[in-house]
Amino acid sequence: MDAFLLVSTALILIAAPVIALAISDHLQNRRILIRLQSAQRRANSHIQKGRMELMETRNRARLLEDSIKHGTSAVEKMHQAIATTTFSLIDHFATDEEVRERAQRVRDTHNTTSRQIYQAARTTNKALHLLADTLIISRKEKKLTMRTQTQNRKRPKDKK
Repeated sequence: MDAFLLVSTALILIAAPVIALAISDHLQNRRILIRLQSAQRRANSHIQKGRMELMETRNRARLLEDSIKHGTSAVEKMHQAIATTTFSLIDHFATDEEVRERAQRVRDTHNTTSRQIYQAARTTNKALHLLADTLIISRKEKKLTMRTQTQNRKRPKDKK
């Protein structure tokens, strides 16, 4: 029985440091895992923030373009209503046929010119939107892409 007690005590004395070492390694690995997960969350948060900023920039550009487009249409309709009223009053109160003909020519010229002006405003709005898209949004996309590529290059170094 003494031999059995001696062998079991020896095994316990050998197993105890091995268990302690395993527990120490486990705790160290757990701390490293927590740091790694935290770094991954920060990186993902930074990437997501960049994506959200890009989306916000696109939405603002779209909102600005739509505002100008719809504002131009509203002003054009008001302008047409005022012009129609004015030319109708001229037609109604004109006593001479020659005055009516001149008023009709002026009306045709006015309508053609105003249509061209509002069309030019719409075309300019689209061109400015495309220019802004090219300059502003493309730059943000490039920055976001460059950040992501830079972070991807840094990650293997962090693992060493």
